[in-house]
Amino acid sequence: MTELSRPVGFGLAARGNVADVVAWSDRARRAGIDSVWIHDSYFERDAVTYASAIASQVPDIRVALAALNPNTRHPVVVAMTISALDEMAPERVILGLGTGLPFRLAQMGIPYSPDTGADGVRACIEVCRKLWAGERVPSPFEGVPPVEPMFPPVHRVPIYIAGWRSPMLRICGETADGYMARPAESIPSLVTMLRVIHDAARDAGRDPRDIGVSGYLLTLVDRTRREALNRAKREPFVIYMMGVQSDVAMRRAGLEPELRDRIAVAWRAEDYHSAAQIIPDELLDAFMLCGTRDEVAARADAFRQAGMDRPVLQPVLQQEDHVRETIEAAVAYGTGTAGAPVLVSPTQAGVGVEATRAALDAQRLSPFERVRRRAAAWYEIARPFSFTASSVPVAAAGALAAIDRRFSWPLFLMAIVASVLLHIGTNVLNEIYDVRKGVDTITSPRASHALLKGRLTEREAFAAAVTAFGVAAALGVAMTLARGWPVVALGILGLVGGWGYTAPPLQYKFRALGLPLVFLLMGPLMVVGGYYVVAGSFTWRALVLSIPVGLLVAAILHGNEWRDVGDDARMGSSTLSIRAGKRVAHWLYVSLVVGAYIALGLSVVAGALPSESLLAILSLPLLVRLIRSAELGSTGQQRAIAMIDLQTAELHAAFGYLLVAGLVLAAVVR
Repeated sequence: MTELSRPVGFGLAARGNVADVVAWSDRARRAGIDSVWIHDSYFERDAVTYASAIASQVPDIRVALAALNPNTRHPVVVAMTISALDEMAPERVILGLGTGLPFRLAQMGIPYSPDTGADGVRACIEVCRKLWAGERVPSPFEGVPPVEPMFPPVHRVPIYIAGWRSPMLRICGETADGYMARPAESIPSLVTMLRVIHDAARDAGRDPRDIGVSGYLLTLVDRTRREALNRAKREPFVIYMMGVQSDVAMRRAGLEPELRDRIAVAWRAEDYHSAAQIIPDELLDAFMLCGTRDEVAARADAFRQAGMDRPVLQPVLQQEDHVRETIEAAVAYGTGTAGAPVLVSPTQAGVGVEATRAALDAQRLSPFERVRRRAAAWYEIARPFSFTASSVPVAAAGALAAIDRRFSWPLFLMAIVASVLLHIGTNVLNEIYDVRKGVDTITSPRASHALLKGRLTEREAFAAAVTAFGVAAALGVAMTLARGWPVVALGILGLVGGWGYTAPPLQYKFRALGLPLVFLLMGPLMVVGGYYVVAGSFTWRALVLSIPVGLLVAAILHGNEWRDVGDDARMGSSTLSIRAGKRVAHWLYVSLVVGAYIALGLSVVAGALPSESLLAILSLPLLVRLIRSAELGSTGQQRAIAMIDLQTAELHAAFGYLLVAGLVLAAVVR
């Protein structure tokens, strides 16, 4: 385990997979970080549960709950909770107490004022210390027996105060063991608040040096400072934190509160794209750590010089790569090896190491890293996971043509490439107009974020869509020369259908026409059209084959619309799920996925398709999984259908390619 010369903590919010949080905490321990700090994230998950998992599974690291809220947890419950944690991790527990943000308390209908909030924290400290010492706590009601602790005395648990108003700061100086600066605190504010704490400590006859000082430092590490700043500006949590700064905090950082107000308005409207344009670099420089590992470490050292003896670096994004980079930055701080300059706000001159903005902005990603990130953005906006919806219909048509001994490899390849290109163009346009209408936001779980996070511009996306449609049209010309004018009609329908899905003037996705038109375009049109291109003729069997294929493609779209019915309705969209209601939407989804199997079976029984087509039934386990998820989703368990579009695409791929394999087998046998 690495030995660090300076104490440093690692901060996490109570969100995400508990096992991941435990694993990251163990990684922090092995890196030499002395403590993991977990805070409540209203309205996500309970911090105590995460802290308990860490305390019971990760040895030799301190576990801090900072901060629990006496407004939402009674002091007796807090004392009981810490008693249990102390047994899991003796002498490794830290308790932080705070009153939370008034805005969040108001959302829960909990009254708050600075004075009553501070009184509640003071009372909580007194109750906890008495109960931990084995003492009884009298009831405030006459005739009610006192609270008697039924647990052994607790090892000494330091109590940190999290707050920024003067009453809380005075409590910290008078009675607490430490102070916990809130996330997104500036150095000038920290210096001012420590002055109040130290004065209160001296008035109470305490040595200010006995009061530890920690603080959550929101961290975003990237290869360059510019990349880190751009990423931070587009994160909803960062936007929220910038939008709730106080007037005093803004002015201390040399910024006007009016800037905060504009950001808050954009956050409340969930217009994160506009908020990103409002936030200047100076705002993030004042309240966050953004930059390379060394720059973040050096910035943390500026907080140390201002009086924070244990900085707690917290990744803004609790994802594997960001957690890894944050831990590395914490280690660089803890070992004192970071020598990079740190940018400070104008009012922070003399605190830390100053550097010119030009020098930091001159940093550039390596050519390889630029190419990698651009490729990742194009991959994301194209959504390759969905390409089965455009490749399976043409592949099935080609296999049917092979059964009829009318297969042409060149025309088959042109047809399938043109189909996928139309799909790519449709996907890209879909993202452009979803972002414009506010349907896709930075918090949308299944949306591409390539445009929202600025990794691609709208102009570049339009160019890509037009290019995809243009190449598909060029292939259409080649196929027309081989098969004649019917290809032109098929191609025009495909182009209009792809462009008009979200683009004006049609925008049929937003007019409750997406489901039936997608079924027709990616079922009968693609299968029948693909068969004509490959075989040079039409057959009624291609239409029969298109039914199960089209039903599953429609199910992909419908699953997406059913899951997002609340967000779509809020943004003013009109989908079939919104018009029909969630209950009907659930049964329609089940009908689509089950109907594909029924249609296939009836086609084989009627002799329209060969018996080898039933190979597609091997995909039934995926169908069972989806129906189970759909049933849970119909009861209101939204998490069960969070990935239903991706899972339905997997079913479509498995069903479709097994169907194609069966048709190819039939062609070989015949």
